Amino acid sequence: MCSHESSFQPAQFLLLVGVPVASVLLLVQCLRWHCPRWLLQTCWKPDSQEGPVSHTDPLPEYESPGQCPPATSSEKDAFYQELQRPTEGQTVIRQVMHKLLVFSAKEVDYHGDCLILQDMGISLFIPPGAVAVGRQEQVSLILVWDLSDAPSLSRAQGLVSPVVACGPHGASFLKPCILTFKHCAQQRSHARAYSSDTALLDAKDWRPLGQPGAYTSQDECRIHISHFSLFTCVAEARMGREARKWLQLAVFCSPLEPGQSHLQVRVYFLNNTPCALRWAITNEQPHGGCLRGPCQLFDFTGARGDQYLKLSYISKGWENVDDSSCQLVPHLHIWHGKCPFRSFCFRRKTADKSKYCSALTNEIIVTMHTFQDGLETKYTEILRFQASEEESWAAPPPISQPPPCNRLPPELFEQLRMLLEPNSITGNDWRRLASHLGLCGMKIRFMSCQPSPAAAVLELFEEQNGSLQELHCIMTVMERLDCASAVQRYLSGTQSGSPAQVRGGAWENPGLELDERL
Repeated sequence: MCSHESSFQPAQFLLLVGVPVASVLLLVQCLRWHCPRWLLQTCWKPDSQEGPVSHTDPLPEYESPGQCPPATSSEKDAFYQELQRPTEGQTVIRQVMHKLLVFSAKEVDYHGDCLILQDMGISLFIPPGAVAVGRQEQVSLILVWDLSDAPSLSRAQGLVSPVVACGPHGASFLKPCILTFKHCAQQRSHARAYSSDTALLDAKDWRPLGQPGAYTSQDECRIHISHFSLFTCVAEARMGREARKWLQLAVFCSPLEPGQSHLQVRVYFLNNTPCALRWAITNEQPHGGCLRGPCQLFDFTGARGDQYLKLSYISKGWENVDDSSCQLVPHLHIWHGKCPFRSFCFRRKTADKSKYCSALTNEIIVTMHTFQDGLETKYTEILRFQASEEESWAAPPPISQPPPCNRLPPELFEQLRMLLEPNSITGNDWRRLASHLGLCGMKIRFMSCQPSPAAAVLELFEEQNGSLQELHCIMTVMERLDCASAVQRYLSGTQSGSPAQVRGGAWENPGLELDERL
């Protein structure tokens, strides 16, 4: 009996000890598979995990801010009052509470009006008769530079436009208003408008808009709104299709000054919309960064991998300070429109006895390649950066002034451009105006290839020294009463006859005024 018990003890020991140990090991493996990565990283860090690619990244990327404490009722009232204060048609960029906003506000009456965010590609048209006779409404148009207000997107969805708010929230009019903003989806059928029927400081509730209220062209979203709220546009591919969007790659750098030992170059991966580029320019201003050359387009797909930025060439006399010559941008940072950037830092090599090598350090030439993971041989964009100490970073003055011509008031020009730009089925848009100015079919087709055909036609009208009276007559003959009404306000009020400014703010010629002799 005793010998039997002694022979059975090892098996009991294996059952009592081995089973719990195996269970613990199995539980650890399950946790490793299913727990969130951030939870595991608090417990251990694999030896094979690489450190950050670059340690020189002083500028903040455009990412969602941390959770802010809820605003009090008095803070909310002050916030909305600030956005409703008339800006006299000017576009204002301001940090209001914890949000960076671009906005414009006006008082609108029975005649209607058009609010435009300068250089942002965003407008709000209030048609005549939308406000009752004898009433005035405070209207604001707001661009939200805060990703915390964007929709929560899946991996299959991409943000392709800004978040735009029309204020005051919930305001309704007798006629639908038209909100217009740019998007960067490659297929218009993939761009879908979203709306959040909430105030700007409240928790957002984004829902897709139906087709009757939203129209999407090749690069623009136009929404007929019955009451004011928040709007944006999201790229969503149909079943079995691949959604894509256009990026603009912008290179920024501070001026190369004599004796400067280090130079940092920053490459932004932005949505191909005007407001995304303006955000990058605003982000660079406190650090003295200047845009180097025109932006380059890039075909970005939502079904592929991360983006790589690879340094391929540095001119003699300079060297790369960073640990790696290849940097990675996470796919979702670009696909969800977070405006990420990557930077390289370069320094001059120590001067040697050769004067030739010392002279080379006065100029730097950098070539970089950028591509998506798996598409290096198919879709690769080459970025080239060049700067020298002698180079003037300021915009050069014009060599010769163009011949004098009448200029439309800048606000009227932008308003007419927004009204005439969308193509109508009947052709009663910028194309009809072009035919009134004597353009034939081939020239009209050429105009359609311009970035803004309506602006090109209006500039042609200015070059022909057309007057406001002539433009009003043409719009009346075209039966474009919305445009004729906009011109009439400048003819009958104090807005007509003011000195003309060249759009863009580069020059101002007080001697050129609209010809009012006709």
